[in-house]
Amino acid sequence: MGRILAIDYGLKRTGLAVTDPMKIIASPLETVQTDGLINWLIDYLKKEDVERIVIGLPVNLDMTDTHTTDPVKKFIENIKHQFPHVPVSTEDERFTSKIAKQTMILGGMKKKNRRNKVNVDKISAAIILQSFMAKTDH
Repeated sequence: MGRILAIDYGLKRTGLAVTDPMKIIASPLETVQTDGLINWLIDYLKKEDVERIVIGLPVNLDMTDTHTTDPVKKFIENIKHQFPHVPVSTEDERFTSKIAKQTMILGGMKKKNRRNKVNVDKISAAIILQSFMAKTDH
């Protein structure tokens, strides 16, 4: 059984989250520099059985594109080209950073760690993944 990998793509940093092999739990995985993301994915997909990649799609409240929507769409095309054997889905990522910050507060994370955007990015990816899993049969 393969995992589902979620990507919260950013222009500088990208948050990653993954399911367990049974696809029950979504967990924050890592935050990587975006310019090294493809190499990170190549290495990860060699080691782990990933059956789907879910990428957060940034849109405004009125469903129009944001300033990062176009770079994310280009990244999605690149992923489909680099990994044609892995299906790619998108998931609305509105409010994920705000939810991630609230989750860190409720989880008792210290203020210093909450300010670290690395933590926000990977928790946001986990929220994108949880949202996807709640809507689908995986």
